[in-house]
Amino acid sequence: MRRLGTGIGWRPEIADAVERMPGIDWVEVVAENVCPGHLPDSLLGLRERGVTVIPHGVSLGLGGADRPDEGRLTALAERVEALGAPLVTEHIAFVRAGGALTASPHLEAGHLLPVPRTRDALDVLCENVRIAQDALPVPLALENIAALFSWPGEEMTEGQFLAELVERTGVRLLIDVANLHTNHVNRGEDPAEALAALPLEAIAYVHVAGGFERDGVWHDSHAHPVPRPVLDILTDLASRVAPPGVLLERDENFPDPAELERELGAVRGAVTAGRGAMTAGRATAPAGGTAKPGGGVAVLAPPEARQRLGVAQAAVLSSLVAGTPVPEGFDRVRMGVQARALAAKRADVVAKVAPELPVLLGEGYRVAFLAYARVRPMSGGYRRDALDFAEHLLKVGRPEDARARRRLREWWLDRSGPTPRPPGLSARAKVLLRRR
Repeated sequence: MRRLGTGIGWRPEIADAVERMPGIDWVEVVAENVCPGHLPDSLLGLRERGVTVIPHGVSLGLGGADRPDEGRLTALAERVEALGAPLVTEHIAFVRAGGALTASPHLEAGHLLPVPRTRDALDVLCENVRIAQDALPVPLALENIAALFSWPGEEMTEGQFLAELVERTGVRLLIDVANLHTNHVNRGEDPAEALAALPLEAIAYVHVAGGFERDGVWHDSHAHPVPRPVLDILTDLASRVAPPGVLLERDENFPDPAELERELGAVRGAVTAGRGAMTAGRATAPAGGTAKPGGGVAVLAPPEARQRLGVAQAAVLSSLVAGTPVPEGFDRVRMGVQARALAAKRADVVAKVAPELPVLLGEGYRVAFLAYARVRPMSGGYRRDALDFAEHLLKVGRPEDARARRRLREWWLDRSGPTPRPPGLSARAKVLLRRR
C-alpha cells in the first residue's frame, strides 16, 4: 500500500492555510464538492507541488439495498481521473431507501446511516463493492462510520463484519478511530476488540476527528478538537501496524492555522507513541488480523436478501425522516436523537447550499425549516430540498410579511426555471434586500 504520511481534509474555508502549512504530505477532498473540469486553484496548486489529493465520496450508499447507481459511479471515477488520485474512498453506510425495490416512497437520509451487521447486509454490501470496484479506475477503500443507534439482531461484531468484507472482496479499509470512539460511547463497543479483529494489512489510511458528548451520546461533529480518547485509539492502532497515512478531518468551526498545526502535532505524537510501543515489544498481537487482503471471490447477493434489507432500511429511514413508528427492537430514545440530528444537519446544509434563504427569512429560517422537515422528507439532493422548502413556504403563504414573501418568490423563480441562473442573488433580489 502506498505510503501517504500526514494529511488534512481540504476545505475551501482553510484552503489558504493548508497551502502554507508545513508537513502536509496529502489532502483529502469530498468528491461531491468538486467539479472535474473546474478544480479549485488551491487543489491545482497542491497537485503541482506533488501533494497527493484523494477524493472521498459520501453519496454512493454502498450499504444500501439497491445496486450502486451507474451515474454516481461514473461521476466518482471522473473525479479520480481529474485529481490523479492513487485511490478513492467511500463509506460502509446506507444513505437512501425505498423506491422500486420495496414499492415504497424513495427517501434520502442526507447522512450516513449504519447497516445491520447481518449476513443479508454483508452479502448485499459485498456485491455492491464488487460493482463499484469494477467501475472505478483505482483501488477502493471503505470507511467504518459513526452511529447513534444499533440494529437489533446483529450477527457479527464490527471487526468481524469488516474482516469478512475484506476477505470476500479484497477491498481496502479506511479506519476512522474517531468513529470507533463514537461507537464505544454510543453502542458500548470496545475499540481494542474491533482493532484486534481487523485485517490490519488492508488499511489504506486512518481518519482522526473531534466531536462532543451530550446527555451520554457522542456526536461525531468534525467541528471540535480531537479528544484524548481518540488519540489513544490511534496510538493503539499504530502499536499494531504502521498506518500508511493519517488524516485530520475538520468540517466546521475552523480554528486558526496555528491550532490546526497543534492538532496535527498531537496526531503525529499519537502515532509515534504507538510505533514506540511496537518497537519496545509492548503491543498486543492482533488476533487473526494480519492476513493481507486478496482479490476476493465473485459475490452475488440473493434477490431475497436485497428485498429483506430494503424493507428493513426503508422502515428505519421512514421512522427517522417521515415520522412513521420506530421499528420493533430499536431504542426509541436513540432513534429520536438520530432523527433530530438528521433534521438539524439538513437545515444546516440547505443554509450552505442556498445561503440566500437564511438572509431572506431572517431569524425565522431555522424554525420554519425544521417544521417543514417534519412533514416533508428529503427525496432528492440538498439543492432540490432548498427549492422544495421555498415552494412549500410560498404555498402556505409564508413569510407573513408580503414584501418578504415577494423576495422569496423572486429567489425561487430564479432557481426553479428551466435554465436557473448561477448561484447567488439575482440583481432584483439584491435590490429588494437593500430595501429592507
